[in-house]
Amino acid sequence: MSTKSKTIVVDFIRHGEPEGGDILRGRINPELTELGLTQMKEAVCLGEAWQPSASTPGWTEIISSPLKRCRQFAERLSAKMSLPLKVDQEWQEIDYGDWDGLPINEWRKEAAEQFKVFSKDLSALKPPNGETYLNFKERILGALESLSELPDGSHVLVVTHGGVLRVVIPSILGMPFNKSGPLHIPFACFSRMKILLSNSKPSRLLVFHNKGEYPNIDT
Repeated sequence: MSTKSKTIVVDFIRHGEPEGGDILRGRINPELTELGLTQMKEAVCLGEAWQPSASTPGWTEIISSPLKRCRQFAERLSAKMSLPLKVDQEWQEIDYGDWDGLPINEWRKEAAEQFKVFSKDLSALKPPNGETYLNFKERILGALESLSELPDGSHVLVVTHGGVLRVVIPSILGMPFNKSGPLHIPFACFSRMKILLSNSKPSRLLVFHNKGEYPNIDT
């Protein structure tokens, strides 16, 4: 009996610094600052003219959140490297509803009670007029599962958001989803996952996390 297996490499990059300062960004749609664009280029070792270096991964395609702070980079990278680009609604940030756009200090006060309960109960996080955490989690886990359908040998770059990575990485590591606070996920955080499938049963490995801040570490 033959065994069907395949290996898929998935790189994740969080968007760089967006315009607007220290505010909560869910579905509001600011563009990247020049610094934010530079942060993303440097994280994946692209040169000044967007030319790949020996350290730039050899991606086969790009998947991006539709929000400008992700799509802006993904579209330029796709054009410069002649890579197919899929803009996928499933990879966008949680919808914070009425909280969206609040200054961070103000948001922390308004959301404090929900997060206190959330530390024990995932269903407690329900942004007013926004997306519940449970719905958000299921959306991201579904998008993550769909990556297993890529062809063997695929190496995809997913351009996405900090909140998304706080679902993806705990799911790989088996962490509680409401205990991800210690994970450092800065702007342009660059991480890699490997999906191994044998007889259609996937296993996921975290290869590295936030390598952009440590470019000289071998992988």
